Amino acid sequence: MYSIQKHSHSEFIPIRHLRYHVRQWGTLSPDTTPLVMVHGWMDVAASFQFVVDALQNNHWVIAPDWRGFGLTETPHTDNFWFPDYLADLDQLLDHYVGARPVHLLGHSMGGHVATLYAGVRPERVKKLINLEGFGMPATRPSQAPTRLAKWMDEVKAQTRGEMYLKPYVSLEAVAQRLIKTNPRLGTDKAHWLAQHWARANDQGEWRILGHAAHKVVNAQLFKTDETQAIYERITAPTLCVVASSDSMQSWWKDSYTQAEFMQRIAAIPHLTHAVIDDAGHMLHHDQPEALARWVERFLKA
Repeated sequence: MYSIQKHSHSEFIPIRHLRYHVRQWGTLSPDTTPLVMVHGWMDVAASFQFVVDALQNNHWVIAPDWRGFGLTETPHTDNFWFPDYLADLDQLLDHYVGARPVHLLGHSMGGHVATLYAGVRPERVKKLINLEGFGMPATRPSQAPTRLAKWMDEVKAQTRGEMYLKPYVSLEAVAQRLIKTNPRLGTDKAHWLAQHWARANDQGEWRILGHAAHKVVNAQLFKTDETQAIYERITAPTLCVVASSDSMQSWWKDSYTQAEFMQRIAAIPHLTHAVIDDAGHMLHHDQPEALARWVERFLKA
């Protein structure tokens, strides 16, 4: 089992009628700019433990579990809407820092949320770090009818229980699932993550802490022109970090490439790029020390 170096504490706060779970490392201080970390799809705040351990300096880190993930309450819904993440983040910052700007770091889905937020609320983000927060492939208006039909079909399927997340027989099985998804993940880290990624139910089955409704396709098409307009409003110095292994090729083939993402994110005015060697999409698990060095160097600059 992985031995943590820096202990966190958890608390639950009210955000938009939900009981939100928030994990914190370091010491709350009015003189310190907090580093807010937001996780990706089917992940949890505890996922940042390895990179927090690798940070050399004492940072006040705030990391929520998104709605419907981890220990945060799941709303009574049959699907999720992307703008809710922005509104949740907005009120999370209200709760912890008021109008003070923060350093904002996000991974994957969380990286895309963080980048959008920095353009919508530029005054609230002092520095921005996007970890493989690619967004989605471009769409065409002609796809709208098919997308809405698919969304309605999947909402029905989710209601019938056809999109459930399968249970696991043991915590060991959860750890092995994590390793299967990410072969670079060491067994010590996998076993530590598994206990935060899943919980045992009354039948002794281990269930992933993610609501099945997250699997329902977004009803709205991804609009690159709107995304570009938001990126252009970002005033914070921005660090875009990608892994040396191109995960986008396995997900989207040629429908959305890393080169296309780089063209999109180039719209951000003050942008720095970094590549983490020998890492895949879960780069904060694969190379936490290398990532921590980039993060601290960027925050200090």
